[in-house]
Formats: sequence, structure tokens, C-alpha cells
Amino acid sequence: MEWMLLAAIGFTAGSLGALVGLGGGVIIVPALLFFGTATTLLMGISPQQAVGTSLVIMIFTGLSSTLAYMKHKTVDYKSGVLFFAGSGPGGIVGAFVNKTLSADSFNIYFGIFMILMAFVLMIRSKIKPLPSKHKGGVVREFTERSGEVYTYSFQPGTAICIAFFVGFCSGVFGIGGGSLMVPAMILLFAFPPHVAVATSMFMIFLSSVVSSVTHVALGNVLWLYAAALVPGAWFGAKFGAYLNTRLQSKTLVTALRIILILIGIRLIYDGLA
Repeated sequence: MEWMLLAAIGFTAGSLGALVGLGGGVIIVPALLFFGTATTLLMGISPQQAVGTSLVIMIFTGLSSTLAYMKHKTVDYKSGVLFFAGSGPGGIVGAFVNKTLSADSFNIYFGIFMILMAFVLMIRSKIKPLPSKHKGGVVREFTERSGEVYTYSFQPGTAICIAFFVGFCSGVFGIGGGSLMVPAMILLFAFPPHVAVATSMFMIFLSSVVSSVTHVALGNVLWLYAAALVPGAWFGAKFGAYLNTRLQSKTLVTALRIILILIGIRLIYDGLA
């Protein structure tokens, strides 16, 4: 029963994570904490163990979905590597901060974080991309299947600073960082949503490797649970990437916002209960 439950959690997390670029950690972490504390299906799990185990799964989710997005040529590799230059070190710092949080405070902070991201997406139409027409700016173009051409840009220094914060949150919460990176790429740098999601999953794969190594060193990974979660997450990520290529950009953003709000409310409730 435990293995079936973990496989189902992995598949759901992989599907939703790859679909909207979250990485799936926002599903795995609260699911492990809920079933580990509110039911007898899984043994007691600490926030540190949930985060460490989630980050190991994010490696496979990120790799699986990145391979799927590569076929559709929506991954911006150069931007992803640049973002990783900031998110990698941030993930290491976040992993060490994570060990200081109690279960209740972790849930409350995590929930607030999710709802904040949903709010940012709600006001996305009022936020303009940062100017990039100056020395050092990176400019990219992407053509949708419909023929519409997107031009997006960013400053490397600004991107690395934002990615460091994203990596830090990833190390603390075990979410892979997509819930922050996707809105940042869409809102601040005018990335097309499909490119933002695909590039986010590529960055999640790289940063999760770094963050998970730190959590492994701290003894926060439940390897038996990880072994049960990986197959579901792997195939779920491929399924989510498949759906991503067949949905409109607005649909992706709406799905992301709804997911963040629901999870955020649930986590805050658990933390205050």
C-alpha cells in the first residue's frame, strides 16, 4: 500500500510539476508531511526529510521533463545555465537553513510562499519586463507553433541574483525552484510561458543535483521512499511535458496559479492547527 501511494504521489507531482514548471516539489513535500503525520500510511516524516527526499526526486523529474522538452526545442539552455550559476550556491545555503525550521513554522512559511507566488501571477499583466537595451543584456527570440514571435531579454547580473534567491528557496522548501523561477522569467524577462516552463525544468534538474547532495550529507533523504517515488515522477514528468505542448500559454499560467493557492492554504492551515 505504501509503495502504491508513493508511486501515485510521484506521478501526480511529476505531471503537474512538468506541466507548469514547478518541478513537483510543491506536491511531494506537503504530501509526504500529510501522510506521514495525519495518517498511518507512512511513518513520521520531518520537514527536513520531506525536503531532502523531494529534492532527490526533482533530479529525475527535471531530467525526464527536460528530455521531453528537448524534442520540442523549447529549452533555452544558455539562459538555464546562467540561472543555475545563481541557483546552485543558493540551494546549498537554503539546505543548511532548512535544518533550523520546525514542522509548524515550515508549513506556515511554505504556505505563505505559495500564495505569494500565486498573487504575483495575478498581477503579471501590470508588470513590465526589465529594460535590456544596454550593454551586457541577453536577448532571445522564440517562435510559437502559431507563428507568433516572442522577444525576451534579461541582464545576467539581475538573473543570477534572482536565481540565487530561487535556489535558496529550493534548498529550504525542496520545491525545485520553479514556482519562483517561472513567474520571474515570465514577468521580469518576458519569457514565453512554454519556454519559461521548459527552461525552468532544465534549471531545476541542475540545481536539484546540488541541493540534494547537501541534504544527503545532512542525512535528510529517506532512500526507500525515494525509490518508490522516482518511477512515478519520471513517467509523470513525461506526461506533464506532453500536456504542456498541447495547452495554450494562458491555460498554463491559470493552472499554476490555482495549484499554488490551494497548496498554500492547506499548508498554512496545517501549520496553525
